[in-house]
Amino acid sequence: MGLYQAVSHAAVWSMSNHGGTEEREATEPDLTGAVIGAAIHVHRQLGPGLLEVVYAECMRRELQRRGIAFEREVRAPIHFDGVKLESQLRIDLVVERALILELKAVPVLLPVHTAQLLSYLRMTGIRLGLLINFNVELLVHGVRRVING
Repeated sequence: MGLYQAVSHAAVWSMSNHGGTEEREATEPDLTGAVIGAAIHVHRQLGPGLLEVVYAECMRRELQRRGIAFEREVRAPIHFDGVKLESQLRIDLVVERALILELKAVPVLLPVHTAQLLSYLRMTGIRLGLLINFNVELLVHGVRRVING
């Protein structure tokens, strides 16, 4: 899937400059803060109790509305014995090519969910990931930050 970039007044990472585009590097706190803000907005609108696919679609819409670039359902590369294998593993969202989002709608986040995100981070070489569980009363209780390395 391609990289989505919605242009809006809220765009932090890419701003118009009459003659072209001025790009700024987002810091990890800026990026995670913006993504968590989007997730909070989605959670406030929908609340807990829906399927993961609903939250994923709403997150994509909210990130796009906020002008945050992302790729959806990115195939996770698998290298085994020095050979790149075809993979059916799909990462929910890769934001700004710097942050992996793994979305859940489960009663409790389990260690296997964190392990899954950590595996995606290792496979892609991306350093930072957010595990977000929307099936909680307060979203703050459903967010885990995972760092590779």
